[in-house]
Amino acid sequence: MTTPQVDLVGAARAAGRGLGAFNVVLLEHAEGIVRGAEQAGLPVVLQISQNTAAYHGGFEPVALAGLALARAAEVPVLVHLDHAQSVDLVHAAVALGVPSVMFDGSALPYEENVATTRAVVEHCHAHGVRVEAELGEVGGKDGVHAPGVRTDPAEAAAFVEATGVDSLAVAVGTSHAMTTRDAAVDELLIGRIASTVAVPLVLHGSSGLDDAGLAGAVRAGMTKVNIATHLNALFTAAVRDALARPDLVDPRRYIGPGRSALAAEVARLLTLLHG
Repeated sequence: MTTPQVDLVGAARAAGRGLGAFNVVLLEHAEGIVRGAEQAGLPVVLQISQNTAAYHGGFEPVALAGLALARAAEVPVLVHLDHAQSVDLVHAAVALGVPSVMFDGSALPYEENVATTRAVVEHCHAHGVRVEAELGEVGGKDGVHAPGVRTDPAEAAAFVEATGVDSLAVAVGTSHAMTTRDAAVDELLIGRIASTVAVPLVLHGSSGLDDAGLAGAVRAGMTKVNIATHLNALFTAAVRDALARPDLVDPRRYIGPGRSALAAEVARLLTLLHG
């Protein structure tokens, strides 16, 4: 089922451009991501993970805030449920009006992952919601994106065909939660997967790539590029600097600089990925 949100990812793929996807932890993250996108004048994906929902005691408060920010934004903002391992959470997101979800069945046996993902896709597509999935586990979780593990293009194509997903996270050399930007991706493999798989590819763990690596991954065939840890590090550094002033007691005075630092980097990264 085609929606403006699906077209956002599809249009980026058709144009050979990257679409930045950034994770929300606090409301200030969401605000900074949207501000950065507006500064760049480019679309963005606002991601809310299952872990963030748990931190806030539920998905609804942070999701509704993200949807409100998206409606008010001056650029297209796609609100996305990230790494949902719970089918119930996916259904809750759909009921709230979230237009894009990632169902992460990567820890399941292959056939169970296929069957569960296919059922998720049927439910989501009936409501005009796009679905991202993952074949195997993403790095930082001792799975398919662990060092040396790579996605097989034929297996990826078969998974997409069997499930009907709208985009696929693949393993090409990155890993979640990296605090250094010294990872390297296999650009030849990205190209092989992109030419074999019929849907946009998603790069998880992109905080570990430097600027040249990010740009190279997009040129090779990546579309949606997820970045979280890198932005969290910049946010935290700005807050830490502000807290060096012993007279600060108003949280807005020290969290605000974190939001501003995040917005500036989002604008820069979106421009880089867009090419």
